[in-house]
Amino acid sequence: MKQVLLIITLLVMAGCSGIPSLSQPIEITDATGHTETLDGIPDRIAIAGKATIMVQDTIFMFADAREKVIALENRSQSAFSFLPLIDPGLEEKEIFEKNVGPEQIAAVQPELVLMKSFMAEQLGEPLGQLNLPVLYLDLETPEAFYQDIQTLGQVFGDKKRADEISEFYQSRVATIEENLAGVTEDQKPGVLILQYTDREGEVAFKVPPVSWLQTRLVEISGGNPVWKEIDVGGGWIVVNLEQIAAWDPDQIFIISYDGNASDVKIDLMSNPIWSNFRAIQNGQIFAFAYDFYSWDQPDTRWILGLQWLATKIQPELNSNIDIMEEVYEFYSVLYGMDQETIDANVIPILTGDIP
Repeated sequence: MKQVLLIITLLVMAGCSGIPSLSQPIEITDATGHTETLDGIPDRIAIAGKATIMVQDTIFMFADAREKVIALENRSQSAFSFLPLIDPGLEEKEIFEKNVGPEQIAAVQPELVLMKSFMAEQLGEPLGQLNLPVLYLDLETPEAFYQDIQTLGQVFGDKKRADEISEFYQSRVATIEENLAGVTEDQKPGVLILQYTDREGEVAFKVPPVSWLQTRLVEISGGNPVWKEIDVGGGWIVVNLEQIAAWDPDQIFIISYDGNASDVKIDLMSNPIWSNFRAIQNGQIFAFAYDFYSWDQPDTRWILGLQWLATKIQPELNSNIDIMEEVYEFYSVLYGMDQETIDANVIPILTGDIP
């Protein structure tokens, strides 16, 4: 009899706490405004579509992801160089091939599929036709990121963890905003972010769209993105040397998603054409920070990228930010790594101008 009363009490407490039980339907509205009604907190989650590393890294800040993610897609940027550190059971999961189709996803019988919002039409709609619940993550701005974290808090039934993650990010953004509260427009250096590519031997430099995270990071960090005058549409756009010379920014930040931004920087500094640029002459060209992935992307590392940028763009005002200390905090608080693991697996692969 006592056991029956205990069970009833626990069920009542669960209902009062606002945490849904496994059998209690839950309704979740995602970043796109799309709403799914799930039978309960899902135990079988699949991750699919392009840009999966951003989705995976975000999901795995929730400890339950290790058990509940049963399938994921392997794509570019060495998607599985980081996950083995935080999910020892990765080898037991179903690994989808690149550009996996809806039928292959359905075959693993997921209770929920998570993907980036721009995959809604291409992959989300076909999955919906197979009666598979789908939720989308945006992650493209700080505001969208916070909303996505709350969405995942519902998915995992862990609002407390969602709030902890949001607070981690928001407190660091607030520190930078407080540091730069008195900065006027004429005190903001002209900043140029350039992605370097060398595909099939053809070198190109590109700038991001104005609406993308890279632009926001520069603005929050106290810089003036000089490329804002260009309407670059929906993706990175190639710019030539004449355009870069016309901008002649105070600072240049080189991004390479292959991890060789430092080498590119060295080459540019010795290039007679680039040596005419103000940023080169003043030693204000930087290789963007990088560990497993570049810190400029709508990945969980955007907060490290923001803090790093702030110490480069407005170094005197952000002298209270210790980037190496923040790296330890990031991997410890968000992914549960101890110092020994961070020292062995993260610190040795840091590249770019760190600190």
